[in-house]
Amino acid sequence: MSLKIQCVTVDARDPAALAAWWAEALGFRVKELEEEGEVAIIPEDRGKDPAILFIHVTDEKVVKNRIHLDLTPDDRDAEVARLVAMGATHVDIGQSGDESWVVLADPEGNELCVLQPRK
Repeated sequence: MSLKIQCVTVDARDPAALAAWWAEALGFRVKELEEEGEVAIIPEDRGKDPAILFIHVTDEKVVKNRIHLDLTPDDRDAEVARLVAMGATHVDIGQSGDESWVVLADPEGNELCVLQPRK
């Protein structure tokens, strides 16, 4: 099969601000696009991670995302603290409290999970 993920697309009220937040969170760089209302972030080394594209929408987010990013850091708790300091919030989507991941939301409410490092 020859399909590859080019980007993951995220609806945003403020694409530039949300792209900047995610770029800082992931260590990506912001890439301005010619299309008005679209901003992408790409890995610095353009390795195997896909780009993330933020596109302008006018509607509000009202329900849990049907797709989200799972992030694996070296130190889950330190990364959760860093993301919260950057403006992420803890989100309850029905967790039991025994999970090995923490559910957060970015500044526009999009859920993400910060996992325990893989062993």
